[in-house]
Amino acid sequence: MKIAVVGATGLVGGEILNILAERAFKYDELMLVASSRSVGKKVDYQKKTYTVIGMEEAIAAKPDVAIFSAGGGTSLEWAPKFAEAGITVVDNSSAWRMSPDHKLIVPEINAESLTAEDKIIANPNCSTIQMVLALAPLHKKYKLKRVVVSTYQSVTGTGKAAVDQLMNERAGKETEKVYPYKIDLNVLPHIDVFMDNGYTKEEMKMVNETQKILGDGTILVSPTAVRIPVMGGHSEAINAEFEHDFDLAEVREILDATKGIIVEDDPSNNIYPMPMNAHRKDEVFVGRLRRDDSQPNTLNMWVVADNLRKGAATNAVQIAEYLKEKVLVAVAE
Repeated sequence: MKIAVVGATGLVGGEILNILAERAFKYDELMLVASSRSVGKKVDYQKKTYTVIGMEEAIAAKPDVAIFSAGGGTSLEWAPKFAEAGITVVDNSSAWRMSPDHKLIVPEINAESLTAEDKIIANPNCSTIQMVLALAPLHKKYKLKRVVVSTYQSVTGTGKAAVDQLMNERAGKETEKVYPYKIDLNVLPHIDVFMDNGYTKEEMKMVNETQKILGDGTILVSPTAVRIPVMGGHSEAINAEFEHDFDLAEVREILDATKGIIVEDDPSNNIYPMPMNAHRKDEVFVGRLRRDDSQPNTLNMWVVADNLRKGAATNAVQIAEYLKEKVLVAVAE
């Protein structure tokens, strides 16, 4: 088993390496791949020193799986070249998510759809992943009609420069601005670019990706994506309307039994999900479960996850694990 991490020197790339180690992902060879400006850089990892290599060298080495976290432009250019060489690509960017020819995977929901023919596999947007993981088992039981979601997203979703902006502002230092305004002690209802319909690209990702992952184009999604000055993870206030009525106790049982979800729902003892507790965890945390008394068959919930982990790196590694255990081994046999 040979695996490549493309974009290994970036924020998510580094998290992918951490998770490969934590989950004891077994491989015979690991390649750290990055852009030309990082080629030749030395990286210490798991008691070994690796030399970062470039794209062409990585393709020539023929890894079985390449986990990409190097941006959409890089993925559009290089993922097809890796795929043509017979390498299975798990891509963290938005480049392939809505392509009708490529699958959008959250392993707990739809990994079973993957085959050896899927050479470019898309990893969903961070805010979508945690929302659909909480909604998928409820959709299966009660049939989703409409979701209204407001996100409260960590600065880590923008990258290291955004973290630097927040921390420099907090320290009272002059800093380069990644955001159009100060982020410390502020809230920005603006993630990614605004589109012609008045929504941002981030918000429309949640609409389109939810329908694709759950395999139901009739589900209506109304999102508002907001950046807040935290670093532990993304939070979401979700209002979900179903075709069929539900029992709250049963909802809790369903979520409790769902792989990858931890229910934290005891408001009387101040127990509910928070980014500071989700930080560096792989699970999606769900709480504040309650009926919406303003209309029938509607549930309110609060969902939190570490956006760099389950929202990006962990989900990608889980896809690679599934490929290794279920898909590539079947081809080898």
